[in-house]
Amino acid sequence: MRVLIDTNILLDFFFDREPYNVYADRVLKMCGNYELQGFIAAISIPNAFYILRKDHPADERRKMLLDICGFLSIVGIDSAKIWGALINSEFTDFEDCLQDECAVACGADYIITRNIKDFAHSTVPPITAEDFLKLIDKQRIV
Repeated sequence: MRVLIDTNILLDFFFDREPYNVYADRVLKMCGNYELQGFIAAISIPNAFYILRKDHPADERRKMLLDICGFLSIVGIDSAKIWGALINSEFTDFEDCLQDECAVACGADYIITRNIKDFAHSTVPPITAEDFLKLIDKQRIV
């Protein structure tokens, strides 16, 4: 299964935000163990680097993101994705639209995010990390 990890899932993991950190940690571990094919939109890297500045010096942020990029494939943002996101007026948030463009490009089955409502018009279905794990656990039982 292929999943695109939204920036907020990374931040839940890095900032250890309860209760979301438990789900983010498990999803990222599944990607790290290659139980899932994990992807991340290129835009998530500079966004996370910037947001993490509050609690982490630059060298630490670089290491954190390098570690994540060791097992999440980065989906580049090219002119076609930018055009697609600019043309798509159904999304209110341009960055979320770019996330969807990247999810489509990598053939993701789901966008794992904490902000489902932001992806109401997404081509790739959005799902929370918690609900995704419930779905995976249910499939393992069946």
